Amino acid sequence: MGVMGLRSVKRESPLANLPDWLRRPIGNVSDISTVQQIIKQRQIHTICEEGRCPNRGECYAQKTATFLLMGPTCTRACAFCQVDKGHAPMPLDPDEPYNVAEAVNLLGLRYVVLTSVARDDLPDQGAGWFVQTMIAIRAMNPGTQIEVLTPDFWGGLGGEVVQRQRIATVVQASPACYNHNVETVQRLQDPIRRGAKYDRSLRVLQLVKEFDPAIPTKSGLMLGHGETEEEIIETLRDLRIVRCDRLTLGQYMRPSLEHLPVQKYWTPEEFDHLGAIAREMGFGQVRSGPLVRSSYHAGEDT
Repeated sequence: MGVMGLRSVKRESPLANLPDWLRRPIGNVSDISTVQQIIKQRQIHTICEEGRCPNRGECYAQKTATFLLMGPTCTRACAFCQVDKGHAPMPLDPDEPYNVAEAVNLLGLRYVVLTSVARDDLPDQGAGWFVQTMIAIRAMNPGTQIEVLTPDFWGGLGGEVVQRQRIATVVQASPACYNHNVETVQRLQDPIRRGAKYDRSLRVLQLVKEFDPAIPTKSGLMLGHGETEEEIIETLRDLRIVRCDRLTLGQYMRPSLEHLPVQKYWTPEEFDHLGAIAREMGFGQVRSGPLVRSSYHAGEDT
């Protein structure tokens, strides 16, 4: 079933007005400042701020946030991402796991998402840091569930052998969900995800299921880079082959003139259509919409 009859809007200028469906209110300033104050006082980071997430006003109003571990500087340079890169990352802050756990406690979070920049400079790529932070959160907040959104843990000597070890380290800490995004279709991986590979990302999800089949896996795509519906569906098939359970589909929004331009704004009707296809393919949880991001409403349906 195609979407030929559905509206689609293309924008050639990065400064053109966004479609109406991509506009949303900032949110209550008091709610936003409360979360920001808790985060800044502890010198920790969230992907909400570093990635300029369009949903941060809504999430902050609900006192939720996705924590960005290991500093705000990434060792990779994906062409779509707002997170800082291009220079050496800072040393790890030994207090970060405790500070994140304290922020979780103050915000009263019952479901937390931990993500990170890529840290190819670290011996274990940061796998152990995820575990340390999970331990700290559980010590202070024993009833809180923790979802992880990790990089591919590929880097340095050893290739897939060390990748397996790093993923196993995180899996053994029993996250409530293990998320790793393929981000885009196979054809567009190289220009969009510099330093990452399509098959390598699928392998991350496959390894999680090999280590612990009971842990739900999750992945997501940002649409608008020039992919076709057929390519999206093929990507969803590949994800189901590695037994990926949950899916997010959202619209890529160009953060700045230094980032890749948007090739197409997919409409809400098209996102609904793709979400229906994903459910028919067997994904147990699907979030598909222009403003959907990897951790948007992550704790629902768990």
